[in-house]
Amino acid sequence: MKRERVEEIAEILDKRGKMTLEQLEEVFPNVSQMTLRRDLFQLEEDGKIIRVRGGAMSVKEVQKVSGEAYIKKTTINTDAKLVIAQKAATLIDEGSSIFLDGGTTAMYLAKELSDIRCNIFTNGIAVAMELAQKRNIDVTVVGGQLMRENLSTASPAAKEYFARTNFEIAIVSATAFTPTNGFSCNSQIESDLLKQVFEKSRQVYMMLDSSKIGKINPYTFAHTEDINVLITDDNFPKEYKALFESSNIVVM
Repeated sequence: MKRERVEEIAEILDKRGKMTLEQLEEVFPNVSQMTLRRDLFQLEEDGKIIRVRGGAMSVKEVQKVSGEAYIKKTTINTDAKLVIAQKAATLIDEGSSIFLDGGTTAMYLAKELSDIRCNIFTNGIAVAMELAQKRNIDVTVVGGQLMRENLSTASPAAKEYFARTNFEIAIVSATAFTPTNGFSCNSQIESDLLKQVFEKSRQVYMMLDSSKIGKINPYTFAHTEDINVLITDDNFPKEYKALFESSNIVVM
């Protein structure tokens, strides 16, 4: 019975793309919300859905604009990414000018963000498509070479474009961090773009889940002293938290 219900939920989500818990309760009036939540957890573990605040969306919905590499990333450390995204969403004020990168944590942030009046610049295709569903957010997508592994773009032309653009906040993520090597990524051109964004931003917020600690990628784009706020999950090591706080960086 449970397996049949779980499979039915997956089929409905594949057809609709995205549903809230309230909508699922309407479809399954005799099933408690707690049970439906457990079903969604199961489906996420099976790699069929992505949980978002208040509901879930089908992996196939994301696959419409992405490849397997990006899909795989969206289903890794989802709890941590949701926690970070929800924290970051509270920091965005109406009327702000913001840069948001194209990582999977940024996609979760795009889902969590309230539909307020603001300007968001992004090099993330999936991020932009999620933001496009919100009526009050002005979205500018920066062009360039497509990096398929994270559905982002970057180019020297984009770097020049940002030389004439100002941001209240840059909200970015890193795929690796060590105290010595700083925040790093896998693309030189993306690293150069982020450095330019940081120069044009009043504040830099770094989204970093604890699984990235101790990893090193080829291209460092920032060090501890380059950021103002670190947004992380509940498993972030205490010694690293102390390291950031000793540099007067707010850790959330």
